[in-house]
Amino acid sequence: QVQLVESGGGLVQAGGSLRLSCAASGRASSRYYMGWFRQAPGKEREFVATINWTGGNTYDADSVKGRFTISRDNSKNTVYLQMNSLKPEDTAVYYCAASMIHYPGRQYDYWGQGTQVTVSS
Repeated sequence: QVQLVESGGGLVQAGGSLRLSCAASGRASSRYYMGWFRQAPGKEREFVATINWTGGNTYDADSVKGRFTISRDNSKNTVYLQMNSLKPEDTAVYYCAASMIHYPGRQYDYWGQGTQVTVSS
């Protein structure tokens, strides 16, 4: 079992920045792919970014390329999502998730409770 707890969400103006954190605990949590997903009201949950357990490989959704950066610190069992140049369409509940493997469409195994990000225009 892996437990995930997100933090860092909030309200920010368009063009601003936020950094989300996800603290992981549990069995071999540092060996998992750690991903961020988001779900806006009335929309399906979508992939945002993921990072492998060494931090050497990252994958981003086209909608956030050049604006969001995912990183991890395995000494702290924490993954981060630095979000810059935020847009109103980035408004969503952001979820941290963990999976032993990653491929497009993969259903991650463990999920956090989510943190709200609201971007005002």
